[in-house]
Order: sequence, then structure tokens, then C-alpha cells
Amino acid sequence: MPKHILITGATSGFGLATARLFAAEGWHVAGTGRRAERLDALHQELGDAFLPLPLDMRDREAVTETLGNLPGEWNDVDVLLNNAGAALGLEPAQECSLDDWDAMVDTNIKGLLYATRAVLPGMVARNRGHIVMLGSVAGNYPYAGGNVYCGSKAFVKQFSLALRADLLGTNVHVTNIEPGLAESEFSIVRFHGDTQKAANVYEGTSPITPQDIAETVFWVTHRPTHININRVEIMPICQCPSGPLVKKGM
Repeated sequence: MPKHILITGATSGFGLATARLFAAEGWHVAGTGRRAERLDALHQELGDAFLPLPLDMRDREAVTETLGNLPGEWNDVDVLLNNAGAALGLEPAQECSLDDWDAMVDTNIKGLLYATRAVLPGMVARNRGHIVMLGSVAGNYPYAGGNVYCGSKAFVKQFSLALRADLLGTNVHVTNIEPGLAESEFSIVRFHGDTQKAANVYEGTSPITPQDIAETVFWVTHRPTHININRVEIMPICQCPSGPLVKKGM
């Protein structure tokens, strides 16, 4: 009997690469996304190994109903990958768009919470399962213009650790994967479709790829059952953590 992974935000980037990798390894993959046409294309590609779930992760009732009542064997979720998320804008807090802030909180925090709450009771009842969060180094190292995005990923990091505490005594695992500079549709979304601005972010670098993250998800979910990988921080070699910023002349 195949194992089952549920991936939020499966239509591009990390989610899409993970769906393809797990399906190739014999898993059944359920994937959410707002773009139904992309879900349909992935269904055509992966066949019956993929269950498309058109869903906006910001819709609490829809997420609770859909993910809490998956059909038949799909409801036996072995791995939940909380991948859906977004970074919007790089303006300083005093100039930001409140719509962007709302969208990041609703997706990066609330959507992740809704999905986790819908799937977790079944994992606890079966006494097995793995919740994998797609966090970010932005949750560890703030940067100018990151404001709410950094805050949302810091929440993911702390929520993951608190979840481990809640689940102590069960065989349900929790891992937070924290990528650094990674090339996907991330920057295109951040700059509201400005592809040139997005391309400039990666110019002259060798960033993390979606395949790199998919392979990391696969690795952390295939450790011996007595092992839990709490968090994995990943950066390309061209990036490193930096110290506190100093503004001279003040």
C-alpha cells in the first residue's frame, strides 16, 4: 500500500518539485493550489498517483472541510508539507501595503495552522505521521523590507518547536526546513509579476533549486522512526548569515 503525502501549494516551486519526487518514489500525492489549471496539468502528468485539490489556504472553512475529509485512503496522510506561502513587497514598514501584510499573515501563518489542525488529529490517532514546515532563514535573520515576512517565518519556527512539545509521547514527527536564497516563482510573486526585478535577485548567484528542497523533504521524512530532525537551515554557498547592521553618521 503506498504512503500518502499532502502538499499545500503544489503547483510551482518547492511544492511541485516535491510532488514529482515523491510520486516517482511510489508515493500517492495530494496537492492543493489556487490555480486549477496547473493542478489539472500535474494530474495529467502524474496520473492516479496525484489527487488535485483546488483550494485557497486562506479560506478556513474550505481548508478544514477539504483536508479533514479527504476521500478513502487519501485521508491516511503520512506526511503533510506546509509549503504554501508568499513574500510580498520589500518596502519598509512605514511605506508597506497593508493588503500585502494581510495576505502574508493569512497564507504563511493562518493557512499553515488550518492545514496542520485539519490533518494532525488523524496522525495522532494512528500514532504516526510527519508535519514538515517550509520556513525560511528569514525567520532567523531579519532584513530590511522583510518585516512581516520575517515575522511570519519566525512564527513558523517557534510553532514547529511548540508542536514538538505538544506531540511528545507520540510518534508524530515535526520538521522545519529553512531555505535561504532560492530560485522559483518566489521573487516574481514578491514583486507582483515584475520578472526583470525578480531575475535581478538571482543574477550572478547559484541559488538553491526546488529540487534541492524536494530532496531535503524526502531525506527528513525517511529517517528512522526514533529520530526527529527538528530544523534544517540551508543556504547556497554564495550566501551566509550576516551580523547586525550599523548606520554610520548618526
